Amino acid sequence: MSIDTLPTYYDDLNASYDEAWTLLIRGKADRRSAFHTPSVATVDTDGYPQVRTVVLRAADKTSAELRFHTDLRARKLVEIAEQPCVSLHFYDKKAKIQLRATGLAKAHTSGFVKEAAWENTRAMSRECYRVDKSPGSFVDASDDWVIPQDPPDADMGKEHFVPVVVKVRSIEWLYLARGGHRRALFDLDEHGALASARWMVP
Repeated sequence: MSIDTLPTYYDDLNASYDEAWTLLIRGKADRRSAFHTPSVATVDTDGYPQVRTVVLRAADKTSAELRFHTDLRARKLVEIAEQPCVSLHFYDKKAKIQLRATGLAKAHTSGFVKEAAWENTRAMSRECYRVDKSPGSFVDASDDWVIPQDPPDADMGKEHFVPVVVKVRSIEWLYLARGGHRRALFDLDEHGALASARWMVP
């Protein structure tokens, strides 16, 4: 696409919303996608914002749900338990699109969601849940922590594995274009359906 060629969603709210979900779903599937590793923001117990990069593991437009995985011992789970409102930030420099998805996060420490997510997690990804110390804990040296090289079974670390599902309640869209940026806000209802779509000043 040349700089002077505008995409079909440029002045179309519904098409912009559809494109947002196309990018999110692609981000889940394609490790090379800029949307594969969003930043997630929570609020800590002292009221300060905390932002970190996660891997997008699932994106479902029908249910308006996004999923990432974390460690049961991670501080972000304490923060989510206290304040489940979170925001995920996505930016694709090549596509010139930024998304901010805000919603309610739920940690699945047991049950079907956890079991299914664990079964679909690669062996390499399971390793980080086998670390002997909690993520973020202080150590005396940079390498003062251990990942078992030969775990006794494939499920070692599963007790620390937690999928977090975010029920999206709004998506803020920003498309950067030389001829004029486009910004919009999409509000979703509790079932994940699009409730309203409005243009905003970029």
